[in-house]
Amino acid sequence: LQKLIHLLQATDDPLIQEQALITLSNSAAFSVNQDIIRNLDGLSVIGGMLSNCIPKVKEKALNALNNLSMNIKNQEEIQVFITQVCRIIESAPLNSDVQLAGLRLLTNMSVTSDYHQNMINSIPCFLHLLSEGTERTQIQVLKVLVNLSANPAMTRHLLRAPV
Repeated sequence: LQKLIHLLQATDDPLIQEQALITLSNSAAFSVNQDIIRNLDGLSVIGGMLSNCIPKVKEKALNALNNLSMNIKNQEEIQVFITQVCRIIESAPLNSDVQLAGLRLLTNMSVTSDYHQNMINSIPCFLHLLSEGTERTQIQVLKVLVNLSANPAMTRHLLRAPV
């Protein structure tokens, strides 16, 4: 895991980055690896890949963060990327794999109300995706919106959002 994280930092080759992110994502299926990746500063390295201009690399970074977000301690670190993930979702092509990967990550990050405030500004985007997206996109958006709606503090923001 340490070598994969170092490889991500050391290379500019998008194919190598993509494969390293896939391997880290698969490794994150095991809870012990989630802790190891966090302790090796892997979350910030993977999060840094969100700025990559190659859509496949960005998608694989979102997938890896999604798998890593199944851990509460990891969520505490991943939450710093929520605003960036929201911007990625808003700017990604409609129904793209990048958009769906971002929505899946937000679904996990919104299971508890801890990070809902980081998503408030994207509620109009979520409602737009709900009306314009394909069924797959709509399902992912609905999961985020259902999680947000379970928090009474979000009621006003959800009801006042421009549609």
